[in-house]
Amino acid sequence: MAPAPGDREARREDVSQAVWQVLADKGFGGLTLRAVATAMGASTGLLMHYFPTKRALVAHALDLLEKRTAARPRREPPAAGLAALRAALLDILPLAPGDVARNRIWVSSWDLALADDDLGADQGARYERLRSSLLRHLETARDLGELPPAADPGRLAATVVAFTHGLVVQALFDPARFPEDVQTSLLDDFLASIAAPLSARSP
Repeated sequence: MAPAPGDREARREDVSQAVWQVLADKGFGGLTLRAVATAMGASTGLLMHYFPTKRALVAHALDLLEKRTAARPRREPPAAGLAALRAALLDILPLAPGDVARNRIWVSSWDLALADDDLGADQGARYERLRSSLLRHLETARDLGELPPAADPGRLAATVVAFTHGLVVQALFDPARFPEDVQTSLLDDFLASIAAPLSARSP
């Protein structure tokens, strides 16, 4: 028997918490109906009223991950333009334990997204949203003279995401070589490489 509507809504948060617990412990590779049911202390039969298939469970987990990523505390940018871009990118990098856990979960989801057209399209849309969120900082930086006049903010947004996620992967696989200070230094070097020379900026 399916749970009543009120019970279903009451348990939705319990389900989401269990999904997150499994993701944090095992990543997407360990995300199964049985693992989530065990984390809830429930039967797989009950869980299947919420997620009739593994794919439905994965789609919910990706949505939950995106919402938690969006709701995390953010750094307050000290200024507009490149300073705001730097703050946004520091929020992405695995600099603290919580950031490491979140990034490990994201990276573990890529294999599933690459193997499923719909999940892949959803992931592509997430990247589009990320590029769009960074684009406004780059446009502001160009308007402030912090970027060369000929800079293309759209292309730079793609370059920035490629650099940042490349650094994320390296830091996850080799944390001893890429601790917090090294990640921050590499980010600053990268931002300096796309910035206009100080001598060329308007006073």
